[in-house]
Amino acid sequence: MGEVMTLLDVIEKLEEFDVEATIYSCQPWTPVSKTTVCNEPQTGGLPKEAVDLEASYFLEIAIARDFVEDWLASQTNRPTSAEMCQRIIQYARDDA
Repeated sequence: MGEVMTLLDVIEKLEEFDVEATIYSCQPWTPVSKTTVCNEPQTGGLPKEAVDLEASYFLEIAIARDFVEDWLASQTNRPTSAEMCQRIIQYARDDA
């Protein structure tokens, strides 16, 4: 955790991250936005890795996993990773 990757990379690897972790991504949110996954500090606010990256809160891993699971259950065909990423961005921006 704490490494810099793209938002698409994070979405493709959601199951590999600690369920307690949070996704922080640089805006505007796109599949290629610089992104890091870190535990939220006990004192609140952004972790140092997110501050250094100039990233903002995106979603908690647990929420992202639940959203993907529910969304996939409603689809007849499995969406591509890029489609999943776009849908999660829309959810984070409009509904979270």
